[in-house]
Amino acid sequence: MTAGSDVVVIDTPLGRTALATCYDLRFPELFRAFVDEGATAVLLASGWPTVRINQWTLLAAARACENQMWVVGCNETGFHAGHQLGGESLIADPRGDVVASAGTQERTLVAELDPSYPDEVRAAFPVLRDRRLR
Repeated sequence: MTAGSDVVVIDTPLGRTALATCYDLRFPELFRAFVDEGATAVLLASGWPTVRINQWTLLAAARACENQMWVVGCNETGFHAGHQLGGESLIADPRGDVVASAGTQERTLVAELDPSYPDEVRAAFPVLRDRRLR
């Protein structure tokens, strides 16, 4: 796998949806670029290890909150390349609240996500409009 150079945002039933992988979660500027491309949701496929799983949960919720968007994060469980993977797949809403979590086990998350909710949150608290650096 090699790093990409494009910001990927596609139209889905959930709205404008960005695609990201694993390490991307560490870079808030990428998620802000998703917002600049009209994204209201991010699908995030990851393989975070158990030793950093608290960071996974914290950063996923932070990216959702700071960008007022849905973050749907799938994180592997089991072992890969000698590392215990932490699971904790989640869905964080545009206020940063984790509304669904799989815990450490392999599970399917089911939740209703309102495509209009990011716009409601953004209208009620227009923090993105008040950005000073672009």
